[in-house]
Amino acid sequence: MSHHNTLFSQVLSLIPRHVFEKLERKHKTGRSSRQFGFKEQFTVMAFIQLAARRSLRDGLRALEAAKRRLYHLGLKSVARSTVADANNSRPVEFFKDLFAEMYGLCHLRAPRHKFRFKCKLYSMDATTISLCLSIFPWASFRRNKAGVKVNTVLDHDGYIPAFLDINNAKTHESRMAKSLSLPKGSIVTFDKGYICYSWFRMLTAKGIFFVTRLKSNAAYKLVDRRAVDRKTGVTSDHIIDVSSRGKTTRLRRIGYRDAKTGKRYEFLTNHFSLSAKTIADIYKERWQIEIFFREVKQNLHIKSFVGRSENAVHIQIYTALTVYLLLAYQKFLSKLGLSVQQLFELICLNLFGKDSLEELLNPRRRKTINTYSYSLLAMGA
Repeated sequence: MSHHNTLFSQVLSLIPRHVFEKLERKHKTGRSSRQFGFKEQFTVMAFIQLAARRSLRDGLRALEAAKRRLYHLGLKSVARSTVADANNSRPVEFFKDLFAEMYGLCHLRAPRHKFRFKCKLYSMDATTISLCLSIFPWASFRRNKAGVKVNTVLDHDGYIPAFLDINNAKTHESRMAKSLSLPKGSIVTFDKGYICYSWFRMLTAKGIFFVTRLKSNAAYKLVDRRAVDRKTGVTSDHIIDVSSRGKTTRLRRIGYRDAKTGKRYEFLTNHFSLSAKTIADIYKERWQIEIFFREVKQNLHIKSFVGRSENAVHIQIYTALTVYLLLAYQKFLSKLGLSVQQLFELICLNLFGKDSLEELLNPRRRKTINTYSYSLLAMGA
């Protein structure tokens, strides 16, 4: 009998086998993982994402319906209780490390950001995922609300997530920011919620630059005025000393007026050599992380959860973002200018199809006719 890899197995094969082997050695779970290991657990959770299944039972039923093809995934029929127990008890660190490994592969293929400077550019923000308080009491953060906060660092080379940190929704963003490690010489942009002058001094000492907005109640002393080109929208470029808790930090304040909206902004940075207009454009580029959050929530399964424990919720979120990196990786490899959303829709419709990704992305190269395959041309019809 001839063997055809399903599209699902082709997508999972983008993660090298040695990555799973390395992480499984690092995160051992004992004899119970021999039949249903971390790789099998990730396969089930990734299938739920790519197949847009509504629950764990729904996902396993769909896998059972395709059990003749599970052999090629290295996955046999599995009980719901087995998956649920694994999600509740196995260390989240495996999935966190798998996400980091996938980012390491993905960013090597990602196109550079749009700016002329060569250093890395990141944006940082957090989004809250609401949960039902009666079902997820461990996630309580207000009297009648529950939720988790997903702190994210977005790499602007390819607009892919570079770092995730999941906490209770009441945890302030600055807690994650202070533990973050970024490459020396990189630039990170964020909103006013992350402002902390002691952290700014730490970033400067490490050779990391930032761009944010100045708080309206900030106390500072004007040190120097720089010449500006008002035709670019820049209204001022000042060197200032900001005072906080008895310490002074020298920074750069840039005034900017948006020509389209007429709104005025004040930006704060520790980068003194880039042009004022570039600093303003860097902060404007921060909007890409909002687009990323919207894209993830629209396409991936993170608004409802297949497990109720904190462990299971975290595993599902890390799996979802690892799947996002898989889709982005395929996007970079295809070089066809497709969006992650287009790839998600294409793969979702053809998950157990026999056509290769190349044949689906380039319908004219298809060697055989598969009436159950949906190409990009068919989707656009």
